[in-house]
Parts: sequence; C-alpha cells; structure tokens
Amino acid sequence: MTFGRRVADLLGSAEFARAYTIAVLTAVFAAFTIERAASPVTLATVIGVLCALGACILWVRREELSLLRIAPSSLLAFLAWAAVSVLWSTDKSDTALGWMELFGFAFLAITVGHIRDTLQTVRALGDTLRLLLIVSLGLEILSGVLLDTPFTFLGIEGQLAVGGPVQGIFGSRNMLGFVTVIALITFVVEWRSQSLTARIAIPSIALAGLLAFFSSSPMVLVLAAAVGVVAVALTIVRHAPAERRTIVQWVLGVLVALALAAAFALRHVIIALLDAGSDFSVRATLWNTILDFVALKPIEGWGWFGSWARGEYPFTYINFLLDDHHQSALNAYFDVLLQLGTAGLVLFLLFGGIATIRSWLVASVRRSVVYAWTPLMLVTLAVESMFESFTLVGAGWFMLVLCALRAGQTRSWRESIDAAHTGAIPTLRPQA
Repeated sequence: MTFGRRVADLLGSAEFARAYTIAVLTAVFAAFTIERAASPVTLATVIGVLCALGACILWVRREELSLLRIAPSSLLAFLAWAAVSVLWSTDKSDTALGWMELFGFAFLAITVGHIRDTLQTVRALGDTLRLLLIVSLGLEILSGVLLDTPFTFLGIEGQLAVGGPVQGIFGSRNMLGFVTVIALITFVVEWRSQSLTARIAIPSIALAGLLAFFSSSPMVLVLAAAVGVVAVALTIVRHAPAERRTIVQWVLGVLVALALAAAFALRHVIIALLDAGSDFSVRATLWNTILDFVALKPIEGWGWFGSWARGEYPFTYINFLLDDHHQSALNAYFDVLLQLGTAGLVLFLLFGGIATIRSWLVASVRRSVVYAWTPLMLVTLAVESMFESFTLVGAGWFMLVLCALRAGQTRSWRESIDAAHTGAIPTLRPQA
C-alpha cells in the first residue's frame, strides 16, 4: 500500500472524522481563549489549518458527496452578498478579512455536517462542551476562590465567591449563558437518545445549570423560556395522530403569534421582572443610532466586517456618538442590516427561516428524539440574535451553518434532483 493510499484511508476513516470534529468544536468554542492566550494570528492559523484539513477530507470522500447538496443555497447567497459588499465597503481589506472569517467558520461547519450525522454531532458537541465548561468552572474557582485574583488576559474577574457574574473562558457572561443553554439542550438530547448514562448526563446538566446561574445573564432566562415553549410544542406535534398533525401545527402557530404579541405588549413588565432595564435601555439607544446610519445606505449597507473590533467607520462614529465601546450591534439582525443592508437582512432571514421550518417538519414526524436537537438549537440561535450578534461570528455562526446544513440534508429540493439521477426514492417527506 502506497503512502498516498494510507493517508487517504486515514482521512476517510470514521475515527479520524470523530477526532477532526472534536478538534473543530474545541477550536470554535474556545476561540476567545485561543486568541487571548496566544494571538489573533494563532487563532486564524488554527482555523486555516482545520479548513485545509477539512478540504482534504471532503476530497477523499468526494464519491459520497453530492455537489448540489454541499451547502444550502440560501447560505451561498448570503456569503456571496457579503463578498460583493467589498465593492462599496469603507475599507476593502478589512471587509475581505471579515468575509474570510465568515467563510472559514462556515466551511468548518459544512465539513463537520458532511462527515458526521446528527447523533454523532450531538455526542461530539456534548463531549466538547463538558470539557470546556469544566475548564471554565475550574478557572473561576481558581481565580475567585483559591487565589482571589482576576485573570485579566482571559477577562475572568474572579467574582465567583460573591455570586458572579462569571464568564469562564468565553469572554462575557452573555456568551457563557448562551453556551450553557446550547450545552443543556445537547446534554438532555444525549440522555434522552440513550447516548449517555444518567451517571454522566445528570452531572453534565447540573454543571451547565450551575454556570448558567452564576453567569447572571438575563438572556439565560429568555432562552430557557423560549426553548421550553418550543420543546413542549414539538412534543405535542410529535405525539399527535398523523391525520391531525397539520391542524395541530396551525393551532400552535396561532398560539405562538398571540404569545409574541402579548410579550411585545408586556415588554416593559417583562424587562422589569428580568431586572434588565439598564441593558435594554443601552440596546434601544444603540439600535436607534444604527437606524440613522442604515437610512444612508438602506439597500446595500456599509460592507461586511463582522465584529466591530476592527474599528472602522461607521462603527467608530456610532461608539463616539454614544460615548461607548460596543463590539457589535447587540442584535444580529441590526448588525446584518447595518453591514449588508435590507438585501442582506432578507437573505439572512431566509437562511435561518428555511432551516428552522425544515428542521421542525422533520422533527415532527421522526420518532428519534435526536431530530429535536436541530430545531431547538435554531430557535435558541434566533432568540439569542435578538439580544446579541453571536450568530454572525465564531461559535454562533458555526452552529447556525451546521444546523442549517443538517436541516437541508434531511428535507431539501436537491433530494429530488439527486434521486432523478440515481433512481433512488426521494425522502422529501420523511416518515416516522
């Protein structure tokens, strides 16, 4: 056997696919720590090497893949519009760098989505988040209890002994809260799908719940409430008789619309209950200022940059006007509207919306609980996007692309085209 054949066999093996997936998930969710402990160049190098390795894996597995189903068309359209925005960007080099970051994390998600199925992805994510949450708790105990000194290079302030807030290795309390909700969903699905024994699952859930509490992030309660409502609704749909499932879907849709209207009408009461008045006030002021700049370039936006950390116009001027140092719009939808205009926002909403509908329809008819993971995750990302821009960069963007790809693999118009070429029966309507 030649050396090239041995390398190809290694890259195409299931063991290597699992190891690669764990490496990608660790790099993606620990990106903040890698950047702070080393440098942004180190993080970019890690992501670049993983992308190159992923390209090799996909090449070795090319006979298993369909070019039509390599990525959702809505994702490709969004990436294309972000790339075209370099033409009118205020800084073309920074837009190019921002787009490369966007593409890099998306490519990693696409690779993982093609080499691992849903259950394998859930298990790999569960293993990764267990480790990162343990490390986060360990560092918070070391900083806030044992040494009583902040770890400034990681942003850890050592507040655990006084009840928080803590942020672990994720950079902010809201990011930690976001990760703990993702972890809780993943751990519960692992447990319910019998991938984990109670001996591991229960401590894992307790760990995520403990860090969610100490994060003191008001977003955790909002996300938990949204996920809880969706989980109950999905359970009702899954247990409804097939002939009544459509009616149940419509009734639940009306109830959700009414609940959203009530939440909007009672928004001030809800904000007061969450003790998030100051946070919401800051966000409202920021969003109003952003709309002033959106009005100057309503269709195309100011060009894609991703995070505001690069300090380009109009971000620097917005922060100057507000006498603040925001690193994002604190809302993914406003961020897309500012950077890519109305056209970009429509593409982004189509991308996330189509994925959510597809995953919901699949989860409503498939018996295995593992299919509920994708719609629950997409709802978490959609709700979080209303208060942070996590779904546009790093782990949030990675998860959005991964879940959209997973939803498209199971329920897509491309299956009919593939079936026409192969003679297979399309699975557009998956059965229980």
